[in-house]
Amino acid sequence: MTPNEPRPQDATVAPQDTSTTQPATPDHETDAAADPAARLAQLEARHAEVSESFLRAKAEAENTRRRAEEEMAKARKFAIESFAETLLPVCDSRQAAITIPNSTPDHRLEGLYATLRPLRQALERNKVLPISPPQGTKFDPHQHQAISVVPAEQDANTVVAVLQKGYLINDRVLRPALVTVSAPK
Repeated sequence: MTPNEPRPQDATVAPQDTSTTQPATPDHETDAAADPAARLAQLEARHAEVSESFLRAKAEAENTRRRAEEEMAKARKFAIESFAETLLPVCDSRQAAITIPNSTPDHRLEGLYATLRPLRQALERNKVLPISPPQGTKFDPHQHQAISVVPAEQDANTVVAVLQKGYLINDRVLRPALVTVSAPK
């Protein structure tokens, strides 16, 4: 063999195709790899867009929180306004009763009843309801306060008498009813 003659093994070896050994990349990656400055500009623009969206959302959340706090403050400040409006007729009736000269006890009693009606209506409209259990009702420590235990013919731990009405406001005890309770036999 001469040095210029191809060796048999060299003739059988085919050149390798490098296109199949490299992983395929999407076009935008090859473009970015080709131009890193363009990719950087694209990423900076996306970052600015996302940052602006974040700041807008943050500002909107802060405005919503601030408005909710203002509304809560107003609600607390004026919560009693409607209740006060319902009590104004009661106040007017009392004032009228005071200004009547030479009134008789019957007139005063009539005036008290006339004042009591709008007062009860005002309480009912504002969900303030009386607790006045009838005699024989089972004692409920959540709504009643026992002042004394007395011997009675009825079942043990039942209401014998109501000494003072209690009141509920929206199903919450404002003041328990003062009651006497029957003693165990």
